[in-house]
Amino acid sequence: MDIFAFAMKMEQDGETFYRELAQKTTHKGVANILEMLADEEVKHYKAIKAMQGGSHTMTETDVVGRARNIFQRIREFGDAFETATDDITLYRQAMKLEKQSEDFYLDRADQVTEQGQKQLFLQLAGEEKKHYYLLENIVDFVSRPQHWLENAEFFHMEDY
Repeated sequence: MDIFAFAMKMEQDGETFYRELAQKTTHKGVANILEMLADEEVKHYKAIKAMQGGSHTMTETDVVGRARNIFQRIREFGDAFETATDDITLYRQAMKLEKQSEDFYLDRADQVTEQGQKQLFLQLAGEEKKHYYLLENIVDFVSRPQHWLENAEFFHMEDY
């Protein structure tokens, strides 16, 4: 399997994983964030597919900013949140997958010689890093919802 086919398959698997995870969660805000992550994986797939055709561009996303707004609303409305330990395990698994994806794209950026491909792989690695950061905040949120929501002076979603 070539590098592009592997990367596209990885992004498709990520989309499926996030959509399934979104269906399992009982909290609407977290489900929305997981759906956003699934949509991001679709954008990555399309960018990689376009790279095969010679295009080397991908629009920068604001998934962290959009998620920040969702977390802000959760905090403002004080939504109750309970989660199963299995859910936290799945979120941590997603974090691991995002880290592996970031490492994969960084490795590929080092291997390609064409500058446009290198830049796109670096951009994809940056996007995966944002996803990891977002999932880390979800794990914090579901692990300690009272502390996370009550601590108004400490906002977890820093500018990225």
